[in-house]
Amino acid sequence: MKSITRQKPLEEIERQLEGMDRIYLVGCGTCATMTKTGGREEVLNMKEHLQGLGKMVTGWTVIPIACDEMTDVSLKESNGAISNAHCVMVMSCALGVHRLAGYINKPVIPAVDTLFIGLEEDPGSFHEVCAQCGHCVLGFTGGICPVTTCHKHLLNGPCGGTNDGKCEIDRTKNCAWTLIYERLKTQGRLDVMRKYQPPRNSHVIPRPRMTKIS
Repeated sequence: MKSITRQKPLEEIERQLEGMDRIYLVGCGTCATMTKTGGREEVLNMKEHLQGLGKMVTGWTVIPIACDEMTDVSLKESNGAISNAHCVMVMSCALGVHRLAGYINKPVIPAVDTLFIGLEEDPGSFHEVCAQCGHCVLGFTGGICPVTTCHKHLLNGPCGGTNDGKCEIDRTKNCAWTLIYERLKTQGRLDVMRKYQPPRNSHVIPRPRMTKIS
Protein backbone atom coordinates (compact mmCIF):
# COMPACT_ATOMS: atom_id res chain seq x y z
CA MET A 1 0.00 0.00 0.00
CA LYS A 2 1.41 3.36 -1.06
CA SER A 3 0.78 7.08 -0.68
CA ILE A 4 -0.12 8.21 -4.18
CA THR A 5 1.15 11.67 -5.09
CA ARG A 6 1.40 13.98 -8.07
CA GLN A 7 3.73 16.89 -8.65
CA LYS A 8 2.36 20.34 -7.95
CA PRO A 9 2.19 22.74 -10.91
CA LEU A 10 5.53 24.46 -11.38
CA GLU A 11 3.82 27.83 -11.04
CA GLU A 12 2.61 26.90 -7.55
CA ILE A 13 6.06 25.63 -6.58
CA GLU A 14 7.62 28.88 -7.75
CA ARG A 15 5.11 30.92 -5.71
CA GLN A 16 5.97 28.94 -2.59
CA LEU A 17 9.65 29.73 -3.12
CA GLU A 18 9.29 33.51 -3.42
CA GLY A 19 12.04 35.17 -1.42
CA MET A 20 13.98 31.91 -0.99
CA ASP A 21 16.90 31.51 -3.36
CA ARG A 22 18.91 28.68 -1.76
CA ILE A 23 17.10 25.34 -1.62
CA TYR A 24 17.88 21.86 -0.37
CA LEU A 25 15.96 19.07 -2.13
CA VAL A 26 14.67 15.88 -0.50
CA GLY A 27 13.07 12.94 -2.33
CA CYS A 28 11.68 9.63 -1.11
CA GLY A 29 12.91 6.20 -2.15
CA THR A 30 9.61 4.36 -1.68
CA CYS A 31 6.16 5.74 -2.55
CA ALA A 32 7.28 8.87 -4.41
CA THR A 33 9.81 6.86 -6.39
CA MET A 34 7.10 4.39 -7.44
CA THR A 35 4.76 7.17 -8.54
CA LYS A 36 7.62 9.02 -10.26
CA THR A 37 7.09 12.18 -8.22
CA GLY A 38 10.11 12.16 -5.91
CA GLY A 39 12.69 9.60 -6.94
CA ARG A 40 16.25 10.33 -8.00
CA GLU A 41 15.29 11.27 -11.57
CA GLU A 42 12.51 13.62 -10.46
CA VAL A 43 14.73 15.28 -7.84
CA LEU A 44 17.43 15.93 -10.41
CA ASN A 45 14.86 17.30 -12.86
CA MET A 46 13.59 19.65 -10.15
CA LYS A 47 17.15 20.70 -9.38
CA GLU A 48 17.66 21.60 -13.04
CA HIS A 49 14.39 23.53 -13.15
CA LEU A 50 15.22 25.52 -10.01
CA GLN A 51 18.67 26.35 -11.29
CA GLY A 52 17.05 27.57 -14.49
CA LEU A 53 15.09 30.02 -12.34
CA GLY A 54 18.34 31.34 -10.87
CA LYS A 55 17.94 29.44 -7.61
CA MET A 56 20.88 27.74 -5.90
CA VAL A 57 20.40 24.10 -4.93
CA THR A 58 22.71 23.64 -1.94
CA GLY A 59 22.33 19.85 -2.06
CA TRP A 60 19.88 17.01 -2.49
CA THR A 61 19.15 13.53 -1.20
CA VAL A 62 16.64 10.72 -1.68
CA ILE A 63 15.80 9.34 1.75
CA PRO A 64 14.91 5.61 1.66
CA ILE A 65 11.64 6.18 3.56
CA ALA A 66 11.01 9.88 4.10
CA CYS A 67 8.24 9.37 6.64
CA ASP A 68 10.04 7.11 9.15
CA GLU A 69 12.30 7.87 12.10
CA MET A 70 15.51 7.28 10.11
CA THR A 71 14.83 10.57 8.33
CA ASP A 72 16.55 12.41 11.19
CA VAL A 73 19.75 10.41 10.60
CA SER A 74 19.70 11.14 6.87
CA LEU A 75 19.24 14.85 7.48
CA LYS A 76 22.14 15.04 9.93
CA GLU A 77 24.42 13.64 7.23
CA SER A 78 23.50 16.66 5.08
CA ASN A 79 23.47 19.21 7.87
CA GLY A 80 25.94 21.59 6.19
CA ALA A 81 24.03 21.82 2.92
CA ILE A 82 20.74 22.23 4.79
CA SER A 83 22.21 24.98 6.99
CA ASN A 84 23.19 26.91 3.87
CA ALA A 85 19.66 26.70 2.43
CA HIS A 86 16.78 29.12 2.93
CA CYS A 87 14.32 26.21 2.82
CA VAL A 88 13.95 22.48 2.25
CA MET A 89 11.78 21.32 -0.63
CA VAL A 90 10.28 17.88 -0.08
CA MET A 91 9.24 15.59 -2.93
CA SER A 92 7.36 13.01 -0.86
CA CYS A 93 3.88 12.48 0.51
CA ALA A 94 2.51 14.71 3.26
CA LEU A 95 3.79 12.27 5.89
CA GLY A 96 7.33 12.95 4.77
CA VAL A 97 6.73 16.69 4.78
CA HIS A 98 5.42 16.53 8.35
CA ARG A 99 8.35 14.36 9.43
CA LEU A 100 10.96 16.73 8.01
CA ALA A 101 9.19 19.80 9.38
CA GLY A 102 9.57 18.34 12.86
CA TYR A 103 13.35 18.02 12.47
CA ILE A 104 14.25 21.21 10.60
CA ASN A 105 13.90 24.77 11.86
CA LYS A 106 13.50 26.10 8.32
CA PRO A 107 10.58 26.42 5.93
CA VAL A 108 9.66 22.99 4.54
CA ILE A 109 8.03 23.31 1.12
CA PRO A 110 6.01 20.44 -0.44
CA ALA A 111 6.58 19.88 -4.15
CA VAL A 112 3.84 17.27 -4.52
CA ASP A 113 0.20 16.78 -3.55
CA THR A 114 -0.88 13.65 -1.67
CA LEU A 115 -3.93 12.13 -3.36
CA PHE A 116 -4.80 8.85 -1.63
CA ILE A 117 -3.65 5.55 -0.17
CA GLY A 118 -3.63 2.99 -2.96
CA LEU A 119 -2.43 -0.24 -4.50
CA GLU A 120 -0.68 -0.73 -7.83
CA GLU A 121 -2.82 -2.75 -10.26
CA ASP A 122 -0.47 -2.56 -13.23
CA PRO A 123 2.90 -0.84 -13.54
CA GLY A 124 2.19 2.86 -12.98
CA SER A 125 -1.56 2.33 -12.44
CA PHE A 126 -2.86 2.87 -8.90
CA HIS A 127 -6.32 2.80 -7.34
CA GLU A 128 -7.55 4.01 -3.97
CA VAL A 129 -8.25 1.25 -1.46
CA CYS A 130 -8.46 3.03 1.90
CA ALA A 131 -9.74 6.42 3.07
CA GLN A 132 -8.53 5.80 6.63
CA CYS A 133 -12.03 6.60 7.85
CA GLY A 134 -11.65 4.92 11.25
CA HIS A 135 -14.61 2.56 10.76
CA CYS A 136 -13.52 -0.46 8.70
CA VAL A 137 -16.24 -2.70 7.22
CA LEU A 138 -14.04 -4.89 5.02
CA GLY A 139 -15.02 -7.97 7.01
CA PHE A 140 -18.60 -7.55 5.78
CA THR A 141 -17.78 -6.58 2.20
CA GLY A 142 -15.34 -9.24 1.06
CA GLY A 143 -12.32 -7.01 1.46
CA ILE A 144 -13.65 -4.39 -0.99
CA CYS A 145 -14.12 -0.95 0.60
CA PRO A 146 -17.46 0.68 -0.30
CA VAL A 147 -16.26 4.03 1.06
CA THR A 148 -13.52 4.29 -1.58
CA THR A 149 -15.00 2.10 -4.35
CA CYS A 150 -18.61 3.34 -4.37
CA HIS A 151 -19.18 6.90 -5.61
CA LYS A 152 -22.00 7.27 -3.06
CA HIS A 153 -20.10 5.57 -0.21
CA LEU A 154 -23.07 3.27 0.38
CA LEU A 155 -22.78 0.74 3.20
CA ASN A 156 -25.95 -1.11 2.22
CA GLY A 157 -25.79 -1.12 -1.56
CA PRO A 158 -26.26 -1.37 -4.38
CA CYS A 159 -28.33 1.68 -5.28
CA GLY A 160 -30.98 1.62 -8.00
CA GLY A 161 -28.69 3.18 -10.55
CA THR A 162 -26.37 0.24 -11.14
CA ASN A 163 -26.69 -1.25 -14.62
CA ASP A 164 -24.84 -4.24 -16.04
CA GLY A 165 -22.38 -3.98 -13.17
CA LYS A 166 -21.47 -0.36 -13.91
CA CYS A 167 -21.91 2.80 -11.82
CA GLU A 168 -24.56 5.32 -12.93
CA ILE A 169 -22.29 8.23 -12.00
CA ASP A 170 -19.34 6.96 -14.04
CA ARG A 171 -20.15 4.26 -16.59
CA THR A 172 -16.47 3.44 -16.95
CA LYS A 173 -16.33 2.31 -13.31
CA ASN A 174 -17.51 -1.03 -11.94
CA CYS A 175 -20.30 -0.87 -9.38
CA ALA A 176 -18.69 -1.42 -6.00
CA TRP A 177 -21.58 -3.50 -4.73
CA THR A 178 -21.57 -5.73 -7.80
CA LEU A 179 -17.91 -6.42 -7.06
CA ILE A 180 -18.75 -7.08 -3.41
CA TYR A 181 -21.60 -9.39 -4.38
CA GLU A 182 -19.40 -11.42 -6.72
CA ARG A 183 -16.64 -11.67 -4.11
CA LEU A 184 -19.02 -12.81 -1.35
CA LYS A 185 -20.72 -15.23 -3.74
CA THR A 186 -17.37 -16.84 -4.51
CA GLN A 187 -16.72 -17.14 -0.78
CA GLY A 188 -20.17 -18.60 -0.09
CA ARG A 189 -21.00 -15.66 2.18
CA LEU A 190 -23.89 -13.88 0.44
CA ASP A 191 -25.81 -13.99 3.73
CA VAL A 192 -23.50 -11.22 4.95
CA MET A 193 -25.06 -8.81 2.43
CA ARG A 194 -28.46 -9.31 4.06
CA LYS A 195 -27.21 -7.89 7.35
CA TYR A 196 -27.92 -4.19 7.85
CA GLN A 197 -24.92 -1.97 8.40
CA PRO A 198 -25.57 1.16 10.50
CA PRO A 199 -24.58 4.53 9.00
CA ARG A 200 -20.85 5.15 9.11
CA ASN A 201 -19.83 7.05 12.21
CA SER A 202 -17.80 9.97 10.89
CA HIS A 203 -16.88 10.96 14.44
CA VAL A 204 -15.14 7.68 15.34
CA ILE A 205 -11.84 9.50 15.21
CA PRO A 206 -12.40 13.30 15.31
CA ARG A 207 -10.06 15.53 13.34
CA PRO A 208 -7.25 16.02 13.85
CA ARG A 209 -7.25 12.26 14.29
CA MET A 210 -5.18 10.87 17.13
CA THR A 211 -4.78 7.55 18.90
CA LYS A 212 -2.52 6.00 21.51
CA ILE A 213 -1.45 2.38 21.51
CA SER A 214 -1.19 1.11 25.09
